[in-house]
Amino acid sequence: MEIAALQNLQTQVLLAAFAVAVAFGFIAQRTQFCTMGAISDIVNMGAWTRMRMWGMAVGVAMVCFYLMGWLGWIDTANTIYSSGRVIWLSALVGGLLFGFGMVLASGCGSKTLVRIGAGSLKSLVVFFVMGFSAYATLSGILAVVRVNTLDQVVFTIAAGGTLPMWLSATLNIAPSQTGLLAAALIGGGLMVWALSSPAFRERENLLGGVGLGLTVAAMWWVSGHLAFVAEHPLTLEPAYLATDTGRLESLTFTAPMAYALDWLILFSDASNLLTIGVVSVAGVVTGAFVQSVMSKSFRWEGFRSTQDTALHMVGAFCMGVGGVTALGCTVGQGMSGLSTLSLTSVIAVSGIVLGAILALRFQIWLLDRE
Repeated sequence: MEIAALQNLQTQVLLAAFAVAVAFGFIAQRTQFCTMGAISDIVNMGAWTRMRMWGMAVGVAMVCFYLMGWLGWIDTANTIYSSGRVIWLSALVGGLLFGFGMVLASGCGSKTLVRIGAGSLKSLVVFFVMGFSAYATLSGILAVVRVNTLDQVVFTIAAGGTLPMWLSATLNIAPSQTGLLAAALIGGGLMVWALSSPAFRERENLLGGVGLGLTVAAMWWVSGHLAFVAEHPLTLEPAYLATDTGRLESLTFTAPMAYALDWLILFSDASNLLTIGVVSVAGVVTGAFVQSVMSKSFRWEGFRSTQDTALHMVGAFCMGVGGVTALGCTVGQGMSGLSTLSLTSVIAVSGIVLGAILALRFQIWLLDRE
């Protein structure tokens, strides 16, 4: 492939990724999709409708991911979630931090971007603090702490870090077949569970569950199929264009927030290139903005008090540190990661849920104290 053709393909990849992210932001804003809100609904009201929407999204993304692998469109083993080196303590502690932080900050990373698009200045502050702390945990002083402590506590699965990879090695069956079978059983089960509630079977809930699941799957296709080059003209090796990890990627927002800030700050640096993650951040904000304007729900929002400001900033810091430590957020691990049936993702999501429950209890304690 010639360099000019390669550059043209990279532009197509970025435009496609932006379009998928716009769709995610639009649907999330319209359906009020929020993982933190789903957990809060269960803890405070015993309502499971928004959690069923999340389960439907994960199920759809999972089935589509392994269906594309079975069709040969993508290599399902080539993601950061498939590593056999399971950093379980990082995933658990990072998940706890992220879950606690997202409650204090009124939403996770994706919800922060959606709320920015709908006019929240509070979420804009959360974005900058979260992006800064994420960058410090990726490459700064907090990265040194993370790498030399939590990341040292690991165990290794020789077959790989996802259920289909383990089943393939154990049963001596092709990974594409075990992946599709496992996704059909588990992902299909999640979809059946979601649809089993009459309260869930409404248009907006179905749009949120199916639509957001399809956006996760679409991003897997963009990064794993459209962006794949069998032989890069400069390295003569396989490459995934415009990715931060050099492998398949789908929607995730903690590290991309840091990369987005880096891109803005170092814009004039010729080596500072746009990636799928960076355009995804911009796309979600754009999609949410379009939907909020169309529905006439766009409203400027600011902090109520000094305490409100402090809690949001602490929450944002926890999300930035926790999201990078856990290798993803409620979307990065909770939707994209779980769609691969990754063990690390299961651990991280468990930590996020536990952290969110603890933060909800903390908020109740604050109210009682006041």
